[in-house]
Amino acid sequence: MTERLRVADSLAGVSAAQWNALAGNNPFLRHEFLSALGETGCASARTGWQPQFLLLERGGALAGAMPLYVKTHSRGEYVFDWAWADAYARHHLAYYPKLLCAVPFTPVTGPRLLGADDAARGALAAAALAAAAEFSSLHVLFAPPAQALQLQEQGMLLRRTVQFHWENQGYASFDEFLARMSHQRRKNIRQERRRVREAGVSLRWLVGDEIGERDWAFFHRCYAGTYAAHGSRPYLSLEFFLRVGASMPASFLLVLAERGGAPIAAALDVIGDDALYGRYWGALEHVPLLHFEACYYQAIEFAIARGLARFEGGAQGEHKLYRGLLPVETLSAHWLAHPQFARAIEDYLARESQGVAQYVNELNEHTPFKV
Repeated sequence: MTERLRVADSLAGVSAAQWNALAGNNPFLRHEFLSALGETGCASARTGWQPQFLLLERGGALAGAMPLYVKTHSRGEYVFDWAWADAYARHHLAYYPKLLCAVPFTPVTGPRLLGADDAARGALAAAALAAAAEFSSLHVLFAPPAQALQLQEQGMLLRRTVQFHWENQGYASFDEFLARMSHQRRKNIRQERRRVREAGVSLRWLVGDEIGERDWAFFHRCYAGTYAAHGSRPYLSLEFFLRVGASMPASFLLVLAERGGAPIAAALDVIGDDALYGRYWGALEHVPLLHFEACYYQAIEFAIARGLARFEGGAQGEHKLYRGLLPVETLSAHWLAHPQFARAIEDYLARESQGVAQYVNELNEHTPFKV
């Protein structure tokens, strides 16, 4: 059967059904999600995320794909390579543009070589590396272990980072989950939840079509406020959220916090077939401990209610450990065209990996669960 590799600067001409069949159960890789990022201008050449989707076709049907982007900066990636870019600049070399395979603005794990079989995934990896010859480097972020190893076999360097995930041990209720924790941690969580209730705050879930335009607008106001508090602008527009809310509604959980009948905060989670992904949060007023309730405890309760296998709480923040989210190593793959920099970064990554392993071991010594 005839195979053809090509690059598309949008998904407009790509079959949504064929793309989604390859993407599997990860909502962030769905045709609707990635199309909305591009067509609303959030991930575009203007924002430094120029789409260059790599497509493998067999007999006219899509057999493989990679969500590739030409990047002119390193923002919105969450696997930090600013030091690498600075080193290039000090040696009067151009680090940007670079080639990136990732879900824009979203540090979630999931397949990056969207292939119908091993041969297709191998062809995608080889083609991406060939395309990267025109750039300083190629980076494939948050790939599953099997795909990361496949990329390593193609000559890419592996980098380890740490996220915090909650694992569902078949809990029937939040109280059953708490029963697995040490006495002190269980006591602390109950106190935190009680203080939120005593502040007069109630929380409710909106799922899918229950999230109306007014709810999305309120959420975006909270989300933008979080960025403003840190002196930056949000990556994602209200138009983007309205678009994905309409095109893939079953993928979203909005946790709405209210006091006196008025909404004061919101947290957005994305629902997969076997996982819940914590994404965005914001509040119009400060209520002590509300962040933990809206972003972690409500998400864990929802995951238990839905029978989801895990809740991915994202990177950074040892405070997540004390609330039942355990450290998990995640993998990214990197290739650099400059041979001397490639050797230097290979040495750096070997030392960094040792540090990451030690960090995870130290965190696990402080497990919140009974031992």
